[in-house]
Amino acid sequence: MTALPNRIIQDRLQSLLTQLQLDDVPAGGAVVVYKDGVCLASGSVGLARAGLPWQPDTLSLNFSAGKGILATLIHVLVSNGILEYDAPISRYWSEFGVNGKAKITLREVLSHQANLFAITSLEIDALSMMNWSLMIKKVAAMSPTIPAPMPDSQMPYASAYSALIYGWVLGGLIEAATHQPFQDVLKTYLTEPLGISNCCYFGVPSNKVNLVAKLPKDFAAESPTKKRRKPVLKTESAETLATFEQLPSYACWQELAVKNGIASEDKPLNTAQISRLYFDQSKLNLKNYKAALIPNGAGIDYYSRDALQSVMPAVNGIASAKALAIIYAMLASGGNWQGKTLIDSATFAKLSTPQVDGQDAVMPTNMMWRMGYHRLFQVCSPSNGLGFGHMGYNGASAWCDPERNLSFAFVHNFDVTMLTDIRQFALTEAVIAMVDELF
Repeated sequence: MTALPNRIIQDRLQSLLTQLQLDDVPAGGAVVVYKDGVCLASGSVGLARAGLPWQPDTLSLNFSAGKGILATLIHVLVSNGILEYDAPISRYWSEFGVNGKAKITLREVLSHQANLFAITSLEIDALSMMNWSLMIKKVAAMSPTIPAPMPDSQMPYASAYSALIYGWVLGGLIEAATHQPFQDVLKTYLTEPLGISNCCYFGVPSNKVNLVAKLPKDFAAESPTKKRRKPVLKTESAETLATFEQLPSYACWQELAVKNGIASEDKPLNTAQISRLYFDQSKLNLKNYKAALIPNGAGIDYYSRDALQSVMPAVNGIASAKALAIIYAMLASGGNWQGKTLIDSATFAKLSTPQVDGQDAVMPTNMMWRMGYHRLFQVCSPSNGLGFGHMGYNGASAWCDPERNLSFAFVHNFDVTMLTDIRQFALTEAVIAMVDELF
């Protein structure tokens, strides 16, 4: 790897990240890219908190992007002979094997084929969700839920994304199999070996809560008193639409959007049209989506101090862009990191193989689930189909491409969702295109 391509990518990436602030100043974020186990480029823009500029090592709430961390820990435990993909979870965790779950395997949970997705089937409130031991007991006792069928069809879905339940199932399994606290296992088997134990958490230490990025509207208050509104798709300004037209992937997006009847050639693309190239919201099954993501009466502010310090592994992963990029750099290298093998080759071959090929019941697309990761969302560069990773509710994203030995992480505090924002897609397309051009 030579210095010139690195410098070019560094400069382009920083420029692109600055462009993508759009109308959301002072919010910002950080991007880190690794190739061949070495940091290729990083960039940051905006404020993480009042008076605290974003940096590649800034802690961030990344929602379901943390599922990739959890899945990676599971694979390390499999590689160490502690877990088996095709063993019933009840073999390790006897309390789990009730109410139709006795034969559910780790493979089925990791690939979202266990029908353990409906958080609405549990009688909980916000305090319950932040009570680790209580939630472990509740998911151990729950029953699977069959997703509502596709509209106007009785065809079953190929998978049902477990947005919240997933974390307590896998966390409970880890504790049952290791006889150790979940957070200790995470540190011993994953974050310490990777050198990221001080910037990757489920449950932030009290002395670091005030370092986690916040939404700009909350900069003035440690504990906002107003009920948080959900991010919505806002009307873009003329400046934002003009910025989209300057993005490296815009010509590709426009060609695909016109070809697929999403847009016309004579008008600039907006967020909804670009997003539809990755997620077709017309395929969103609202009944399943709400069952998976909206607990009954359990409205929770995930940015609150109590939530940040709680352990909710499917939904409150807290890590820096650098930490996420390192996890996926290890995966991009086939499970190896700086002379250490965290995941053996046989286990890596299994974890990276697609398990599902078909429409998901919760997400409006074919997620092409591996074991714990979805496909790499890209539409512009030639795809080898080998990339995988995990995004979060807010559009944070981390992924790897083993063939390119490339990893990527993007974290931020823009008040958006993965269905109402295109930043992760713009950055992903740009990074892959730059790497293919320069290496």
